[in-house]
Amino acid sequence: MKLSSEISAVVTGGASGLGAATASRLRESDAKVTLFDLNADIGEKFAREIGASFAQVDVCDAAAVALALDGAHAAQNGLHILVNCAGIAPAAKTVSRDAPHDPALFSKVIGINLIGSFICGSHAATLMTRGSAQNDDGERGVIINTASVAAYEGQIGQVAYAASKAGLAGMTLPMARDLADKGVRVCSIAPGLFLTPMLQGLPQEVQDSLGGQVPFPSRLGKPEEYAALVAHIAENAMLNGEVIRLDGAIRMTPR
Repeated sequence: MKLSSEISAVVTGGASGLGAATASRLRESDAKVTLFDLNADIGEKFAREIGASFAQVDVCDAAAVALALDGAHAAQNGLHILVNCAGIAPAAKTVSRDAPHDPALFSKVIGINLIGSFICGSHAATLMTRGSAQNDDGERGVIINTASVAAYEGQIGQVAYAASKAGLAGMTLPMARDLADKGVRVCSIAPGLFLTPMLQGLPQEVQDSLGGQVPFPSRLGKPEEYAALVAHIAENAMLNGEVIRLDGAIRMTPR
């Protein structure tokens, strides 16, 4: 579908990092955008800056997600794009200091990263199917999830995070197949090392060292590069059921 003022989007985790860059990119194409995030102060301020709307949403709360998506659908006269960027990445080993991994922490990571993305995707797809086709292919919408190279090369201490992202990668094709007859596409992006708030908090020498591990370009990825791929997926109707690595050819080592 062609990005324009006729297109409506929701970006989860849209107040910072990859989500914020994506929201900005979509607004640059005049799409109507609603940001979902837990941080209301940052989210509302950023939404005002780019001319978007904001809703404080816990993606694990199915009722809250449904209410917010229904609201965005009504306010923006439809829903055509959902980008799932909400996620967390705590570090914990399977066994550490003779103690097992905290099952509550593992469940929390799976709940936000994987189940939260599914909850948002399933309800968004329901709304998308009620809209009119956007092109001659009969396309009604696209869902873009954020996986990670950790889905394939999870590092030490990433057991919960890697499992959640592998779940997103595995969900991509069957969800696309489920929604094919309804004109809704599903893709996932698997970023490598990107300059997100988590990495920005590290000392510069650590950032440089991490960027140096990337074969080419030998640097950390820019959130704007992730956002550019989101825009391309939205506009390229043949991209469906695919997990796309965006990583400068890096293959993560154990640590």
